[in-house]
Amino acid sequence: MVLLGLIGSGIQQSLTPSMQMQEGREHGLRVHYQLIDLDRFGGSPADLPTLLFAAKAMGFAGLNITYPCKQAVIPHLDELSDEAQAMGAVNTVVIRDGRLIGHNTDGSGWARGFTRALPQADLARVALLGAGGAGAAIAHAVLRLGAGELRLVDADPARAAALADELNTRYGAGKAVAHPSAASALPGATGLIHATPTGMAKLPGLPLDAALLRPDLWVSEVVYFPLETELLRTARALGCPISDGGGMAVGQALGAFELFTGRPADAARVEAHFRGLVMARMAAQA
Repeated sequence: MVLLGLIGSGIQQSLTPSMQMQEGREHGLRVHYQLIDLDRFGGSPADLPTLLFAAKAMGFAGLNITYPCKQAVIPHLDELSDEAQAMGAVNTVVIRDGRLIGHNTDGSGWARGFTRALPQADLARVALLGAGGAGAAIAHAVLRLGAGELRLVDADPARAAALADELNTRYGAGKAVAHPSAASALPGATGLIHATPTGMAKLPGLPLDAALLRPDLWVSEVVYFPLETELLRTARALGCPISDGGGMAVGQALGAFELFTGRPADAARVEAHFRGLVMARMAAQA
């Protein structure tokens, strides 16, 4: 039995358990995946030490970590991968020989989906909306893919500025610039990455003024439920090349499965399962 779990708030609709358990079955593994929803028991990131200790005591192989714990979990870990260290956030914890080892598959997951959907995307000037956990991971990933200039926008301008400083220290002066708004970041941009919750089924709408979109602008989305957010629907109608949030969700799952089990997941199989789950859920809610 491989015991896995997800720690976060409001995670009852997560598709991660089904993806991990189904892929485990394909490998002949009995995987049990437990949702540890802070909202269900009035918990908070302050409960992380207790939850991590319990996972070790019960023989868990690992945990996925999501909002609001991606940064808060770091002080309680024994080791960080280079990726997690660089991004200052953890979304996967492997438990091995009683040690908690933090990893981050957000950036690599986004990059995998993005490069498959938009292999010819112009990365000269990229605008990124959202500088939180997922946004920060993607910021590192897009610069590693060779982006010439990354324009950061966040509801908290100080967070965007801090991330820009960190990125410039790591990748070179002037690579990242904090902008006060999408309206200032998008003129002249070659692409747009959206990394905020806006557009989710529970938070519908557009994260920016639709008039800022142009047909020559590619658009990458991280929200995956629904797969076609209002942003992607608007961008598609204009003729923008698009990459939906499913690519990142699948990429994250592939990375986590291999970290947990030591076995590579079948990418096509996981993607097909994921998209089937999304379509079934959308049909059920229609």
